[in-house]
Amino acid sequence: MTGFWRGLIYSSVAGVSTALGAIPFLLFNKTASQKLIDAFLGFAAGVMLAASAFSLVVPSIESGGIVRFVIGFILGGVLVDVMDKILPHEHFTKGHEGFDAKRLKKIWLFIIAITIHNLPEGMAVGVGGFTPHALTIAIAIGLQNIPEGAAVAASLMSANYRKKSIFSITLFTGLVEAFGGLVGVLLISFARSLLPYLLALAAGAMVFVISDEVIPETHLKGEERLTTYWLLVGFCLMTMLDVLLG
Repeated sequence: MTGFWRGLIYSSVAGVSTALGAIPFLLFNKTASQKLIDAFLGFAAGVMLAASAFSLVVPSIESGGIVRFVIGFILGGVLVDVMDKILPHEHFTKGHEGFDAKRLKKIWLFIIAITIHNLPEGMAVGVGGFTPHALTIAIAIGLQNIPEGAAVAASLMSANYRKKSIFSITLFTGLVEAFGGLVGVLLISFARSLLPYLLALAAGAMVFVISDEVIPETHLKGEERLTTYWLLVGFCLMTMLDVLLG
């Protein structure tokens, strides 16, 4: 399988795994406590952090050197920052961010918020398809998408959305990663020299999301210690998988 198809298929599968997290809530019609949602997000943050460090940062430096890594890494953070400031979006806990958009329904603002997170994740898998770490990155993103999908579904359920809408929205936010993967593989296909930059960009974008969005979101309800321990668990699990998968 070529790097193009590997990146595209892996990013699509990783994105679809988001919907898996919603299934238990829909089958058993149960809502989740804020503590459980924060634990899910903390675990996802830990997995993302380890995947960024070992499967994106290291290959970027190995393939392009420290200068290309630094340029790409900073650009990744700036890119997400600009998207976060320009695009109107809504967090269930943090509230509204970006410019005011009164005509958009709250659920669309929430979808935009998740999209800002998932685009760089999809790009990471797509670009990673051209590296020996392709499977590791895909498993990492797919693994963290499950608790992230559960958190999305639980939040929507607590807001009294219908089951069909919950599943559709959760699946859609995951499929955004397939689009991010497509962008990544197309860029690498046209200019292979961009590989170290794009690996670093994806890492910078994900680290920015973890620090600016995920962790603050989980610390608003007094569950900082719980979230931190689950972040450690996610980081350790992803590190072990990275070692086992080579």
